[in-house]
Amino acid sequence: MHDLGAPDAKGAKDGLHELDGFENGLIARFEEHPVLAGITRLPEEDFTALLLQRRFVSLAFTPSYDLAIDLLRDEEGLRIARIILREEYPGATGHAPSHREDMTEDLRLLGVSREALVASRPTAATRRAITDTLELIADAGGHADSDLRLLTFLRFWGEVLVSVEYARLWERMGPLFTGGGGGRNRSRFYHPHLVHDAKTHSLATVSLLSDTHSDRLAARVTELLGRAEGVDGASGAAGFRETEERALRLKTAFYDQFG
Repeated sequence: MHDLGAPDAKGAKDGLHELDGFENGLIARFEEHPVLAGITRLPEEDFTALLLQRRFVSLAFTPSYDLAIDLLRDEEGLRIARIILREEYPGATGHAPSHREDMTEDLRLLGVSREALVASRPTAATRRAITDTLELIADAGGHADSDLRLLTFLRFWGEVLVSVEYARLWERMGPLFTGGGGGRNRSRFYHPHLVHDAKTHSLATVSLLSDTHSDRLAARVTELLGRAEGVDGASGAAGFRETEERALRLKTAFYDQFG
């Protein structure tokens, strides 16, 4: 018996593989940003300045998720985004430190003093990275395929590229967290986020049972892509590509200031 659905299924898989290749190309470009690729050669003072500025971008993570949640209409996407946002504040009683507090503790272990935290202010480039992020989210919410664009952005900007950033930073900071103490990893923020934000499956093979934030969001993104493709051809893929390209420009513009 001829399977009428097979060609469409194969076409959808081929489309996801194509988008996966596109995405992997963007990831490779980000990994090779001169500042990230040369992170081990950055002078100590500049590395500290980078971490302090990156802290402000991290502080903008939760309002960015909140804004996207305000604009999302897809119930499954909302559920995933809410869960991820709440994981930033472990425990229901307020006794456990937030992920932002974990970041500050990691900075302390890296030798950044409280005085340096107090004195730090976001640069013009950092402020622009934050405001442009909120602008991009608001713009995504105005498109016909807003759910697809919003979830694509949360995944790529807030999870996939974050893991890529921290993997590069870990090349420099890793020995400081694992040296002494029997090799135990003392990082409470950078290394855990490196792991649980990472893209571990291709878009064509991801499922809702995946463990990382990136893959859980990807499972819903691929479903929305399939729905968009069924209605109006290539528009879903176009929105996906445009959103990821804009997210990458936000990230690279932030690191350009340290070049």
